[in-house]
Amino acid sequence: MSRPDPEPTADRSPAAADTPAASNAADSNSADSNSAAAPNRLKAVLTDRRLLVPGLSWLIATVGVTVFFAIGAWQRRWIADDGLIVLRTLRNLLAGNGPVFNAGERVEANTSTAWTYLLTFWAWVTGAQLEYVVLWTALILSVAAIPIAMYGTARLYGRRYLSAPGAARGVTLLLPLGSVIYIALPPARDFATSGLENGLVIFWIACLWCLFLAWARRDGAAPRTRGSNAALLFLAFVAGLAPLIRPEMAVLGGLVLLVLVAAPLGWRLRLGVIVMAAAVPVAYQIFRMGYYAVLVPNPAIAKDASGAKWGQGWLYLENLFGPYILLLPVIMALLVAGVVVATRVRAGASAASTAADETDEDAGAAAPVTASERLARGWTDFQRRLQRPSTVVVTVVLAGVLLTLYWTRQGGDFMHGRVLLAPFFIILLPVMVVPATIPATARTAIARWRLAAASFIILAVGGTIWWGAAVSQEVISAAGMDISRDGIVDERRFYVANMANENPVTAEDYLDYPRMRAMMERIDELKDTGGLILPSGNYDEWYVVPLRDDLLPHQQQRTTLYFLNLGMTGMNAPLDVRVVDQMGLAYPLAAHTERLTDGRIGHDKNLPTPWVVAESGGVAGGPGLPGYIPALEVRRANVALTCPQTQARFASYKDTWSFTRFRHNLRQAFEFNSYRIVRQPEYEILRCGLTPPAEHPR
Repeated sequence: MSRPDPEPTADRSPAAADTPAASNAADSNSADSNSAAAPNRLKAVLTDRRLLVPGLSWLIATVGVTVFFAIGAWQRRWIADDGLIVLRTLRNLLAGNGPVFNAGERVEANTSTAWTYLLTFWAWVTGAQLEYVVLWTALILSVAAIPIAMYGTARLYGRRYLSAPGAARGVTLLLPLGSVIYIALPPARDFATSGLENGLVIFWIACLWCLFLAWARRDGAAPRTRGSNAALLFLAFVAGLAPLIRPEMAVLGGLVLLVLVAAPLGWRLRLGVIVMAAAVPVAYQIFRMGYYAVLVPNPAIAKDASGAKWGQGWLYLENLFGPYILLLPVIMALLVAGVVVATRVRAGASAASTAADETDEDAGAAAPVTASERLARGWTDFQRRLQRPSTVVVTVVLAGVLLTLYWTRQGGDFMHGRVLLAPFFIILLPVMVVPATIPATARTAIARWRLAAASFIILAVGGTIWWGAAVSQEVISAAGMDISRDGIVDERRFYVANMANENPVTAEDYLDYPRMRAMMERIDELKDTGGLILPSGNYDEWYVVPLRDDLLPHQQQRTTLYFLNLGMTGMNAPLDVRVVDQMGLAYPLAAHTERLTDGRIGHDKNLPTPWVVAESGGVAGGPGLPGYIPALEVRRANVALTCPQTQARFASYKDTWSFTRFRHNLRQAFEFNSYRIVRQPEYEILRCGLTPPAEHPR
């Protein structure tokens, strides 16, 4: 029976522990000894071919993938209409109106809290035009996420692979696989800019991946130092930011924190982990409840993020996987991962067998243990096993799968591929780069296995690159302006086709979208009188509903714009113009209606127009009311708005903010979060026990 090639003693030194792309300390050394050994490790990297070749291959792969992704993202640069929604909040923040979409209404219209304040900081520092602040911030974060993720994966594979028996002879290449799959997807390049938080999300995921792996590679049994404790607490802090990055990212952050808390820590350090993770999100949650009077961002209420649409979710998965034959590289990545694991297991089989025999002999001579002692030892052994790279891999892959299931249950989104990019990025993390060891000889069984495995991996990577080149320009529809029956659309192509602009970036670019220039004319006409602006079927015309005479003077001069597209309207309209939508992203009245069972995904709320006419103070009849709006429905809506619960909700975000209001909002946030009204004013009157208006008023 052939045995693995013996490994030279030098390979077990700290210098040989990591690849050049993975230069953290060996598990068996403390932080202080690692610092002292750094010059020796660098010297080994520069002189040892086994370390130099993997590092150079990783560097070439990383630079190549990152450059291609940056070029593709820049070619497809744009700011989506939903990306412009974020910038309206920035305008209000910088103008001193607070983190709101409309001045005087405390509504959180942005899902990613961290994205809002990060952009606000850079806008304040640079003083640049907001559209270019968000464009460059998103692009830099998106592109930076790729090499960071590839660095973390190189650390995952480097030490384990090079320290395997027989690895000393031959060379190991670190080749891109998962990174190629991700950047080849057109939606990944589309949402590398777009103004949405996708870039921040994958950047945070990549950083958390590296920090989590660094923690797993430290020796849990070694004496703790200030440096190692600080690194652990910083990891907890980054993981704790998850719900502020995006609410559903709490799945990944929560699993990471669960592993950290269950690991063998002292009670003080464990308490420190909990405090560091919870401090910022808990503080912001208290602020959110007291300021906005709800538990989640308003879009989560508008889209009923707790709802279930499994059928639509499967359509959304198919919509991403189908056009690009994505299942093919996914299967290839799974096979490569299996080959890498099998190679490592096979290489260490003999050593593991010997160790097991010695353990059995020792166990036979050991004194018997009680059940409680066995349970205690089992728990201790379980805790010790948590601080391992394999635990990190299982944790992140589990998080990616759970997030994919969450979005499938939720029904996905109306934007092609957008919400699946982050879960897909997470699942690909362990194979962002893959090792292929080419042995110097094929005389032993283990060497022949390594040669076969390396050949398969190289062919798989080559095939994946070919696949990426073939599908990188694929589209989901032959017509860019088509919205299919499933409601999913290639968002970038839709706006590019509608405006004949390959790279729409500024709000001014969106004035070429139908209705926008006519909207600006209407706003200018009403700057002295106020009124409600409603869209018509004619792209060059808007209806105007005059305001009632019985309103307060400041209400009489208020202009309200009611339209589906909040971004282009909100960024082109002055801040003294109130912009609301029938979906409820920035309009709580619409957000608190019930979700339409068969509504377009992401557009599941649709507030009937009589509600907004009544709520904004429009006339309830006469020549000023457009003919398609029944006067009786407006009168019913006026009555329905007097429902005590609805009035309390209005007060929670419209009244002057004070300590008393803050306290009331804290108490009512749970109630308001689940509060729903009936879409039809007639039935809402019945729900609230109100007296309906006369059908034919005198």
